[in-house]
Amino acid sequence: MQQAGLDFKQAPPISVPFRFFLTAPLFALLAAALMLWHGDDLFASRWSPATLAVVHLLTLGCMTMVMAGAMTQMLPVLAGAPVDRPRIVAAIVHPALSVGTLLLACGFLFAQPLLLKFAIAILALGLGVFLIATLSILSRTRPTVTVFAVALATIALAVTLVLGLTLGASRAWGVALPSLSLRDLHPAWGLMGWTGLLVAGVAYQIVPMFQITPNYPRWLTRGFASTMFAALTMMSIAQWQDGRMGWQWLDLLCVCLIAGAYILFAGITLNLQRQRRRRLADVTLEFWRVGMVCMALAAALLVSQKFSLLRFSQAEVLLGVLVIVGAALSFISGMLCKIVPFLAWFHLQSRSGVGTAVPNVRTLLPEKAQRVQLRLHLVALALCISAALLPSVFTYPAAICFGLAWLSVLWNMLCVARVYRGFGAGGAPAGAPAI
Repeated sequence: MQQAGLDFKQAPPISVPFRFFLTAPLFALLAAALMLWHGDDLFASRWSPATLAVVHLLTLGCMTMVMAGAMTQMLPVLAGAPVDRPRIVAAIVHPALSVGTLLLACGFLFAQPLLLKFAIAILALGLGVFLIATLSILSRTRPTVTVFAVALATIALAVTLVLGLTLGASRAWGVALPSLSLRDLHPAWGLMGWTGLLVAGVAYQIVPMFQITPNYPRWLTRGFASTMFAALTMMSIAQWQDGRMGWQWLDLLCVCLIAGAYILFAGITLNLQRQRRRRLADVTLEFWRVGMVCMALAAALLVSQKFSLLRFSQAEVLLGVLVIVGAALSFISGMLCKIVPFLAWFHLQSRSGVGTAVPNVRTLLPEKAQRVQLRLHLVALALCISAALLPSVFTYPAAICFGLAWLSVLWNMLCVARVYRGFGAGGAPAGAPAI
């Protein structure tokens, strides 16, 4: 494993990221339960109350929860600057994100404006503190391509938050939207900006380090994030004009640029993985391959929709499934397989005395358990794609398999935490080999 350029002395206590990692699967399980409760109505439209609830359980409760936990751990390591008072930041952000997401989902589900008002206030507090803490780290770090991409991703999260709060206020207080384009710009900034740029920035470091691949090309790492951010900004300006003549062409140009860049990024990543120096089986690598393929497919589908090349009633739902379940959750599930046991090993190694036997990463989370997690995820993804196309046939099988997939994620994370706590309480568990 390559660890050049990393400063593990800046890592926060393990309790800080672990609380986020252990909570995220619970929101995915809630989303699966809602899928079972509402059945095929969930895949009928992206605007139904149940669909909005499930989408925000996944994007806020699961995806953002994991990404917030990962950033509190990895950003100080990658950038070399610690989080100021990490326990206090986590004690604010984690419960605010958890409670705010639950209230938001319930507000959508039961059409209760009061719940939406509370959700808006709590999420604004939690994500606001997270943004301030993250920008504080970035403002005093050495400039690298990863730091630059993460900085733009953080700004994209701020834009996503503002757009989301505006949409939420429209529902909660009955305020008219300044532009109907906000309904599309909010998910665009959240998925293509915040999520996509963060994945790219982290990939610059994580893919070569954990997957033993060559480095990304310098021209890509130097230009990708800024190009995406500029294109998103111009697309937003064009869409704000609500289809006025002339602005439509700028919108189409920006969408093509964004989609083409993500297809290019996916292709380069897959090519780097093909050149990896260690040929041993790696579950995380397979998760990333699935995510990259879904990223490319989603980008191609987006362009086809913009140019009316392939129009069908379920296209928007399929696009959401490819981006959220196929791309984002594949990356996240794969990352959890790697980063959680690695962090447990690292913290055990840091606090153990010289000569103390510490369980290795593969002991903390065996390959077999990771493989089960991958297979369940692949089945769930295939069924979710099928449910997006034929809701009446595949919704219930998709919900069950999606729930099982994230139950396996939760179980694996709890197993790592149990071994970690067991080692800390009374030495290495019986049979745990040393590194």
